Amino acid sequence: MGAQHSGHGHGNHDYGHGHAHGPGGHHHMPTDFGRAFAIGTLLNIGFVIVEGGAGFWFDSVALLADAGHNLSDVLGLLIAWGGMELAKRPATPRFTYGLGASTILAALANALVLLMAVGAILLETIQRLGSPRAIDGWPVVWVALAGIVVNLATALLFARGRHGDVNVRGAYLHMAADAAVSAGVVVAGLVILWTGATWIDPLVSLIVVAIILIGTWGLLSESLLLALQAVPRGIDTQAVEAVLASQPGVVRVHDLHIWPMSTTETALTAHLVMPGGHPGDAFLSALGERLQRDFGIGHATVQIETGDDCAMVHAH
Repeated sequence: MGAQHSGHGHGNHDYGHGHAHGPGGHHHMPTDFGRAFAIGTLLNIGFVIVEGGAGFWFDSVALLADAGHNLSDVLGLLIAWGGMELAKRPATPRFTYGLGASTILAALANALVLLMAVGAILLETIQRLGSPRAIDGWPVVWVALAGIVVNLATALLFARGRHGDVNVRGAYLHMAADAAVSAGVVVAGLVILWTGATWIDPLVSLIVVAIILIGTWGLLSESLLLALQAVPRGIDTQAVEAVLASQPGVVRVHDLHIWPMSTTETALTAHLVMPGGHPGDAFLSALGERLQRDFGIGHATVQIETGDDCAMVHAH
């Protein structure tokens, strides 16, 4: 569970380093979504082929354009899936923490892809506001209904993991956003077919854009913070420091650092001043389990110091 390295004497001080892992070792991915990504990717590739074929068959520019847009769903799923698979690779001498950070980059990339998709929808909406045009009738409505089913089904594959993994949330938002777009097409299509009011189409598109932007902004901000190695959301640094300071024999805590190793793994390093000397492996194991249980920090490294000053050299 924990590993204690031998202390190093510096003058009258006795220094020790400990590396403690909570239950589960180094990998803390709550669920493997590999199967969900495979199913979702196949579903969406199939839908793009069907929608593109329908666009050619009915000579519908709208269907062809939407088929092109749905390719961004496939891209989003592949980005998130690739990040998850890279995170499974073991550590190497070059990447000593492994490639877990790939999930953070994937979430950030998905947020940017979603913003580009919103930009494309907004541009088309502005053009339609200037010159409204009727949609291509019932074929568009039926294909859009099929799109709602496919996108919602794919989104549900990732629903249970969207709160605990920013990368999975990126895939979820991508699919939910496209389900919203398809729903907007259905609503606008039916209203236009019944009333002839072509201005309904761009109005619904603007509403859909606003909904997507709200969800995307949260994904973008959180993935950007993780990429900048900010303390992960839900972890209170002061609370962590209080737990460390409350341990038996600890009189002071300094150089506390908490950062994300991936979208599901968190690391911590800290210096604990313990005048009584190194407490031993049992202390490190219990501390590691406490940090894992209370804060989800599975990679904790602590340095034990016996004096009030640190003889180690730090670059700040």
